[in-house]
Amino acid sequence: MTTGRDLRARRARWNRAAYHGIGIGTGFFFLAPFLVSFLASFRPNAENSQPPLPPWPVSSFSIDAYRALDGFGSGVWQHTVNSLVVSLGTVIITVIVSLLAGYGFSRYRFPLKNVLFVLIIATLMIPFQSMLTPLFIILAKLGLNNSLFGLMLIYVTLQLPFSVFMVRNAFDAVPKEIEEAARIDGARDLKLLVRVLLPLVMPGVATVSIFAFLNAWNEFLAALVLLSSNENYTLPVLMTAVRAGRLGAINWGAVQAGVTVMVIPCLFVFLLLQRYYMRGLMAGAVK
Repeated sequence: MTTGRDLRARRARWNRAAYHGIGIGTGFFFLAPFLVSFLASFRPNAENSQPPLPPWPVSSFSIDAYRALDGFGSGVWQHTVNSLVVSLGTVIITVIVSLLAGYGFSRYRFPLKNVLFVLIIATLMIPFQSMLTPLFIILAKLGLNNSLFGLMLIYVTLQLPFSVFMVRNAFDAVPKEIEEAARIDGARDLKLLVRVLLPLVMPGVATVSIFAFLNAWNEFLAALVLLSSNENYTLPVLMTAVRAGRLGAINWGAVQAGVTVMVIPCLFVFLLLQRYYMRGLMAGAVK
């Protein structure tokens, strides 16, 4: 005879199975395009011009697409290194500056504090394209045109308003009693920020890091306008040449290989920081 406890246990098992099944199905739905591109990048040259079904290699696996991709520009690895340098540098500078600014706006009182914060946030409403010409002139005056460091500074400037907003909200969510107790124990300013408060605002820092990396990694227009030498181009600029092809002939295998190279670092960064990401994003949403 089936008891009420058995029915509840059976219902709970079915609910768990349905929950995990829906999660796996949804995950596969979102990952399917990336999986198709990844498998298609290993098709030999003879199959690249054929219909994309099935997307995986039929005859044999080949790295012809990656060899073809390496033939564009200064080579895919040079452009990948350029993108990594710019993206990681953008993340590091953005996190440091936004931590200091967010802590200052959250904990200190100074004249015109709210006005200055509103002015920083208001820059989000300025279209980026309208600032390209003055930014180009400023970099030229500083001698930073056609340099990865100059491009990095532009990305940091564009990312800071959102980052300062997120980090300030993260600091606002930390009880002031924790800071007061640390000050009583002898922690001061930078030591207090790094050793006591930083672990507590890691969700906000992770959110800022993910957004800064993805924006710098995928940004195309500023890299195209501000960089003029082929060896300094980032991956998005390289991919425009790959998609345009040579003499009108597009190597679809090289396109799929380029998509794979661009997606893998983004997935790695997101999976590395995703446990902090949602907490940091929700903290910024409710403040």
